[in-house]
Amino acid sequence: MKPLLLIDVDGPLNPYAAQPQRRPEGYTTHRMRPTGWTGGKPLRVWLDPGHGTRLLALARTYELVWATTWKDEANDWIAPHLGLPRLPYIDWPVMHGRAPRGTFWKTQYILEYAAGRPFAWIDDDITAMDREYVEQLHPAHALLRYVDERIGLTGEDFDALARWGEAL
Repeated sequence: MKPLLLIDVDGPLNPYAAQPQRRPEGYTTHRMRPTGWTGGKPLRVWLDPGHGTRLLALARTYELVWATTWKDEANDWIAPHLGLPRLPYIDWPVMHGRAPRGTFWKTQYILEYAAGRPFAWIDDDITAMDREYVEQLHPAHALLRYVDERIGLTGEDFDALARWGEAL
């Protein structure tokens, strides 16, 4: 069984915190209205089509899964722009709720979803507390890869994910 690659959208794929008037190089601008978006104007999302190719290459080693508040809507709004097929997703029981021991709210649900399987997780909210929590409670190998929300995924991130997955 392949390890999981748990993929957050905002931060890793959409560097939403980059300078607002300067789209990052290689990215294209998309306007979206996912469920729950209450802004007057559509949400601006920056995506790099090359990330889809790199994620598909990782799919030889990993089972790709959305680990984002977009949930299944990532399949409708994000995947087509990246050339990705529909992916399974984590259906968070509670979003933005209380988290154990100072961890990010997603972390407890990531462990539930992984159910003892090895996994790599890319997110812009991962901290040392999340790493410690996973190390203490998860019986399999896990890689928690922080991605800067001002930059998004880089070649270094993809290389690290490939090395880690292939070493299992």
